[in-house]
Amino acid sequence: MNTTPLAVGWIQIGTGLGNDTKTLIFTILIPAMCGAFVLIVGFKTRAPGPTIMAALLAAVVWGLSADMDSLKDRTTDTVNQYDGPTSIQRGDR
Repeated sequence: MNTTPLAVGWIQIGTGLGNDTKTLIFTILIPAMCGAFVLIVGFKTRAPGPTIMAALLAAVVWGLSADMDSLKDRTTDTVNQYDGPTSIQRGDR
């Protein structure tokens, strides 16, 4: 008889909810908040300068949030590189 701990099902449910929530935040919530930020700044100031700056800042935030997978991979590579290199190459000093 195979026994499976009861927590395994709950962990999978929690992971699934976490992935769904992360997808919801990165694909819908952040772009919507960036758009709302630009619209609010535009309507409050009624000036092109602050509105253009708000659009640029929103684009940076949106772009960085859309590129999270690439940033995660770069961070992981950096940590693995400095975690325990077996030998130091000549160019690594």
